[in-house]
Amino acid sequence: MKLIILDRDGVINEDSDQYIKSIDEWMPIPGSLEAIARLNQADYRVVVATNQSGVARGLFGFDTLNRMHTKMLKMLADVGGEIDGIFFCPHTPEENCECRKPKAGLLLDIAKRFDVDLTGVPVIGDSLRDLEAARLVNAAPILVRTGKGERTLAKGEGLDGVPVYDDLAGAVDAILKSEMQNE
Repeated sequence: MKLIILDRDGVINEDSDQYIKSIDEWMPIPGSLEAIARLNQADYRVVVATNQSGVARGLFGFDTLNRMHTKMLKMLADVGGEIDGIFFCPHTPEENCECRKPKAGLLLDIAKRFDVDLTGVPVIGDSLRDLEAARLVNAAPILVRTGKGERTLAKGEGLDGVPVYDDLAGAVDAILKSEMQNE
């Protein structure tokens, strides 16, 4: 099974320092949904692993979060794509839970649910915490410049050996091209 794990805010959809709090605020980054559909066509199972502390902060509830995900899945279906699972952490950093990235809890849950070793599995994110979580499970961290990606690049920490792409579409192009060259 080919698996890829994506962060949500800043990778699939536009991000905001004020959080994505409503269905109307959830807007896909141009080309991201089509990139996921291309992964599906190449027989990848696509899974989302996302921190959603807005729930614990009282900015939105589980119902709103589920409606945002329903919107994402419907828009994705409209371009011929699908997501095989959405794993999220609703906690704040102060709660020090195991599921909040940069800890590996969400990724370990994915490994267990899909009965797969995450060694070498691409994990695409826009922040250092996405990359750190990927490294904890020996996955292959990839950074995109969208969302908080430019800020992550500017800080320059923890990026050794991490490929960087303009956006999800660029990362997917590179993954699929590499796969074709290795066949």
